[in-house]
Order: sequence, then C-alpha cells, then structure tokens
Amino acid sequence: MPLLGPDDPLPRRPRRILVAGASGSGKTTLAAGLAPLLDLPRIELDALFHGPAWTPRPSFVEDVRRVTAAPAWVTEWQYGQVRDLLADRADLLVWLDLGRVLVMRQVVTRTVRRSWRREQLWNGNVEPPLRTLLTDPEHIVRWAWSTHGHTGPRVAALRSRRPDLPVVRLRSRSEVARWLAGPVRQAPGVPPT
Repeated sequence: MPLLGPDDPLPRRPRRILVAGASGSGKTTLAAGLAPLLDLPRIELDALFHGPAWTPRPSFVEDVRRVTAAPAWVTEWQYGQVRDLLADRADLLVWLDLGRVLVMRQVVTRTVRRSWRREQLWNGNVEPPLRTLLTDPEHIVRWAWSTHGHTGPRVAALRSRRPDLPVVRLRSRSEVARWLAGPVRQAPGVPPT
C-alpha cells in the first residue's frame, strides 16, 4: 500500500484509527476531531495509562486490549507496551509528521497553559510546576524534544510489517485540515454533514 497524502482518497471507511506523531504534535486533538466525524468511540490512552499522582495503572495493557477488541475506535499510537497491539488491530494509521519547531511551540504553549491554569488532566493529575523542566529529564517538553525523530522509523517498521495498512502522512496543520475536509468526508460510507 503506498503512503497516502492529504488529498489521496481513502480505500475504505476507517473503523479502527491510530494517530501517530511526536509528543505535542496534535494526536489527541486530531483523534478527538475524527471520532464524531466518523462516528467512532474515542479512546484516550493517557487516561488509561496515568493513575493518581502520575502513577502508571497496573491494568493499562489489559484495559487497552479490552477496549481495542471493539470493532470501532480512534486513539493515539503511543506507549511501547501496547504499540504493537494497537498497530495489529488498526485499519488506518494517520501520521502527523510535523516539524520540530511547530511541535515544540505547540507542546510549550500547551504545557504553560495547563500549568498556569492548574488544569486537571487524567485521574486528578495536573502538570508539574514549570521549574521541573530543568530538573525532570522526562518533563513533557524535554521528552518532546528528545523523542521528536522517533515516529518516522516506527512508521517505516510498521509499513514493512503491515504492508496492507493504509498510512496517511500529514506534514502541516493545513494538510490536516485538507485531509479532514476532503478524503475523510469523502470516504466510502461516511454520512454527509
């Protein structure tokens, strides 16, 4: 299956969609937008992974196994423990291949906003104080910077392992908008809006 772009028609109506990309690339935002557009349940992996006080939930892998056994869903492609499971069950992968400058601007803006407002995220968690950027090697901003280049090789490996899986590569916010307005709405079986 060739790599698809923002204007290429989808071969079928997707029912199990993964959104891949660097931390801060907009995976969650895109997944949340696709869910109502295609009438798919939305699975938020961060909510399944993070328990109170940012503690990983012991039931995470089993929870992901259970919710992705359903015939339809959209979620992010992340967390090494479940990445293969998700990829094996997906019928479409959308790759947000955005540049580092854009991703960093988005993740910094989001992190500052969440920290400043003390926004509750998953299971009562809030962003740590901004000063932890300097002390925590796994701070989300540092994580986004250091792992930015990891998605491309993962997508390439998945395409070798699952050549039947359609992969849509989107390289800018405008390509995301074009794809949502065009191929997604025109996919076979998608009700008109």
